Amino acid sequence: MRVLPLTRLIILAILITTTLFSCKEEKEEFVTESLTDYMPLAVGKYITYRVDSMVFTAFGRATEIHKYQVKHIVDAQITDLEGHTSYRVNTFIRDSVNTSSWSSTQPWINSKVYYITPLEDQVEVIEENNFRVIKLHLPFKEGFTWKGNRYLASQPYLPFYNFSNDDNMGTWEFTYDNFASIFNYRGINYSNVWTVEEVDEETNLPIVATVYGAKTRSVEKYSKTIGLVYRQHELWEYQPNTGGSGGPYKIGFGITQWMIDHN
Repeated sequence: MRVLPLTRLIILAILITTTLFSCKEEKEEFVTESLTDYMPLAVGKYITYRVDSMVFTAFGRATEIHKYQVKHIVDAQITDLEGHTSYRVNTFIRDSVNTSSWSSTQPWINSKVYYITPLEDQVEVIEENNFRVIKLHLPFKEGFTWKGNRYLASQPYLPFYNFSNDDNMGTWEFTYDNFASIFNYRGINYSNVWTVEEVDEETNLPIVATVYGAKTRSVEKYSKTIGLVYRQHELWEYQPNTGGSGGPYKIGFGITQWMIDHN
């Protein structure tokens, strides 16, 4: 067996070490944006939304779109029952934006209260009826998924809507679908927007009069330094009610909201 001279062994060791360090230096470390970039929280911060609310009237046989504005104001910083810093958000509502009846001087009326709790790697929103949803999660990366509804009970809408749309809400895969430098909706531009796809399911649409149909659609968009700027949350089903009195009907609801003002 040939024995290498000591000098050659030293040179070879240096070359191997240099190569290994070079390989390590070539690896790129993924750096994510922070949660506060897309859910900024401070007492006094507000966002105002235009809201189109779809409701089914006349025992589900007529569809109406109710239009109004809602202002969300961060009212206070508190400590929740688990010892986490949380923010109480008060909402105020004023009636329609129909040009014949609405003006900017209309008074705001007290509405709901909810809570936003930022944690190390996620942001939770706790609404009335104990709806606790993980709205955002690190890292901000296209294709990243998480179970945003994993805290929800089975059929969380059951006290209000007896439909099947919420049967598997806990399994919904929230996903960062894409990042857009500009998102436009109804003539308003929002910059640096992450889209959170939550669910997109349709059954037998368009509707056939004698066949069951359903739509379950939920998506949200967050703009850097602003927060939530767009939301569509639509869950309803169509029952043909064949042979029943009154004919077919729909049950459920739909909400589309978009930011029109903020500080």
